[in-house]
Amino acid sequence: MATTMLDKESIGKHLRELRLAKGKTVAQMSEETGLGETALRNYECGLRIPRYEAMFNLAAYFGTTVDHIFFSS
Repeated sequence: MATTMLDKESIGKHLRELRLAKGKTVAQMSEETGLGETALRNYECGLRIPRYEAMFNLAAYFGTTVDHIFFSS
């Protein structure tokens, strides 16, 4: 089974859904993850893909795996 990285827009949508399900604002998520608000907004808007360190940080924050957030099978 092949695994491929999702496109920027799909990743952004998924991150936004996860954040909203957790009941957090971008500012709260920024404070709790140590990632900048601008970077988080860029991820959610589909403008940028997080670097690997940020991917692992976000996966830990949401209590899931990098594969679950960023890849499809």
